Amino acid sequence: MTCITSFIAAVPTANRDAFIRHAALAAEAFHDHGLASALEGWGEDMQAGDGPSFHGSVLATADETVVFSFYRWPDTATQDAAMRTAMADPRIDPATNPMPFDGKRVIWGHFEPVLELGAPQPGGFFDGFVIPVPRTARAEFEAFGRFCDPIFMEHGAVWIAECWETHVPDGKLTDFRRAVAARPDEAIVFSWVQWPDRAARDAGNARIYADPRFDARTCPFDMTRMIVGGFVPVVQT
Repeated sequence: MTCITSFIAAVPTANRDAFIRHAALAAEAFHDHGLASALEGWGEDMQAGDGPSFHGSVLATADETVVFSFYRWPDTATQDAAMRTAMADPRIDPATNPMPFDGKRVIWGHFEPVLELGAPQPGGFFDGFVIPVPRTARAEFEAFGRFCDPIFMEHGAVWIAECWETHVPDGKLTDFRRAVAARPDEAIVFSWVQWPDRAARDAGNARIYADPRFDARTCPFDMTRMIVGGFVPVVQT
């Protein structure tokens, strides 16, 4: 089964070019060890407010930009093998390809796709979501996605994926669970929606919010703890 590894990091905004070089080299190396595809998204439209947020998820400061990334592997075995062998690759070794950000605040986890519509397109604009969902409500969440996601496609989205956690480790400073104040009985869902560009995304979301089909639909998770952000791809393989 396909394995998706997702990352969120806080990168000094001044290090944007250095981050792109670092991430492109790393993706190239992981491709040689079995990676199917990679996307690194640079934050451009972050959810505001006092609740959970992408910035809060990685303790980002005012001079940092949030990066939301995901790697797609053919299966978990390929991912596990790559993690054992790729670390010796100089394109990944921090001594030769140092991280231009604080690695201690990176959060990551492994996920499996439970619903996917459309197909990835070059470029575009992405909305990323991290959602706490009761573990007992997986079937309800999948049904919710089967109802909602086709409506997003009707309004201009080109690719949507909903991914359920398979391994989300606890971190020392930050992690996916703390990002959305997840309870022990909740799983983490990582989702993305790709649009042709930001203008199409803004217009599409405006139509979605006004779509009456959502009015009577019950949401199977606490939307107040969902985090949302808009990202432009800076590395895409």
